[in-house]
Amino acid sequence: MKNVLVTGGVGFIGHHLVDYLLINTDHHVTILDRIDVSSNQNRIYDLLSYQINRDRVTFVWHDLKAEINSGVAKMLNEPSIILHLAAGSHVDRSIDDPLSFVMDNVVGTCNILNYARTLPDLDRIVYFSTDEVFGSADEGQWFDEWDRYNSGNPYSASKAGGEELAVAFHNTYALPVIITHCMNVYGERQHSEKFIPSTVRKVMNDETIQIHCDNRVEEIGSRVYMHAKEVCEALMYIVEQGEVGEKYNIVSDGKNREIDNLEMAQKIADVVGKELIYEKVVDRGSGLGYDIRYGLSGNKLRDLGWKSEESLDDLLCELVKWYMENEKWL
Repeated sequence: MKNVLVTGGVGFIGHHLVDYLLINTDHHVTILDRIDVSSNQNRIYDLLSYQINRDRVTFVWHDLKAEINSGVAKMLNEPSIILHLAAGSHVDRSIDDPLSFVMDNVVGTCNILNYARTLPDLDRIVYFSTDEVFGSADEGQWFDEWDRYNSGNPYSASKAGGEELAVAFHNTYALPVIITHCMNVYGERQHSEKFIPSTVRKVMNDETIQIHCDNRVEEIGSRVYMHAKEVCEALMYIVEQGEVGEKYNIVSDGKNREIDNLEMAQKIADVVGKELIYEKVVDRGSGLGYDIRYGLSGNKLRDLGWKSEESLDDLLCELVKWYMENEKWL
């Protein structure tokens, strides 16, 4: 049994990671979270794995904009693995208030890295980054792990800043850092502002779905989707099999998973069993902070030995039905 610290553990991806750890390992999990606009402690309470294994979970409430002092450190059970998922992660809010994202994603990351330096038996610390650090990708373009940054908004720039700090702490202090980039993640209990749950809600209520396009209202935005359970499986595989000091893109098969927003909305409407009502709108991101398309190469992770055999259509159908039966999360 190991002690694992999950920062942002009551966030969307974070709570799925806690669920994965409780089901698939015997590790003790410490959740560090501040509970903000995107956090929800009820996500954890909703998990059957937590209800059965709550003795293996410790909650610590702390805002990483402040350093981890000795009092807080005593509550964290000297983890041997740190999975750093805590972050501000909303493009709109980063455009309105960029400094808050610098504080959360750069200063907050520096504070967790400084804490990690004090741990005598730290085996791994994973910095969970994003495809957005590479900026918009042209059609058919797939970025490798060490490609240049080209941040399109303050959120992605702040994640790139935290990523560079993680690299620096590995190079300077030999901290056992691994960095991951992930694409669009979906799943149960996602914040209702996100595209899939908001589309489910609007389709059920016969509301109009906005489909973002480029500034000519011609090219529709697209994304590569992975279910949170796939991401968690890949992340823990990287923890066990990945090389310290390296970066890994978490993506199954981008070419087969890429889907434009209109097609995704139509798939959701088909599962709900209602007509899709939509309008095409100009995406502010065609120069104002949004990117039409992202692309990550998954070759490195596949060469390491991991890939998902799951079907996007099957996972999406299962998820939409789950939301229809659990409307409190919409």
